Amino acid sequence: MLPSLLLLLHLLAAAFWVGGMATMHFAVRPAAVASLEPPLRLPFMAAALSRFFVGVSVAIGVLLASGLLLVWMSGGFARVHLSVHAMFTLGLVMMALFLHIRFAPYPRLVRAVAAREWPVAATNLNTIRKLVAVNLVLGVLVFAVATLGRVL
Repeated sequence: MLPSLLLLLHLLAAAFWVGGMATMHFAVRPAAVASLEPPLRLPFMAAALSRFFVGVSVAIGVLLASGLLLVWMSGGFARVHLSVHAMFTLGLVMMALFLHIRFAPYPRLVRAVAAREWPVAATNLNTIRKLVAVNLVLGVLVFAVATLGRVL
């Protein structure tokens, strides 16, 4: 029962993170660009990212804990399939990229919004957009490895 519960938590956390990135990238940001001027759009996006980043931080904790427990229950990294190593490596890269976003361009975005420096805020939001696109591709790749990794 415990491995199934851990796998469920792991999948829900991954779906939240990757699905949230897709929603922000393909729906929320384009809608904000189409309907809001920078003095409204940039504070909106900073606030939306703030809330999303809290959820991503929780999801990362759940992913690490559940993933490492599942590996441990399987006998450790020496006993798991190569696909698990690939997922773990890609996940660590994604986490590092998230930490960079969270602690580099995002604080600059928030400071620029507070100072009403719209061009600076827009530049940092664009940087975040590009990095999220990279992380989204990596996240989709993790799902592909998770589902196809044992048959390839």
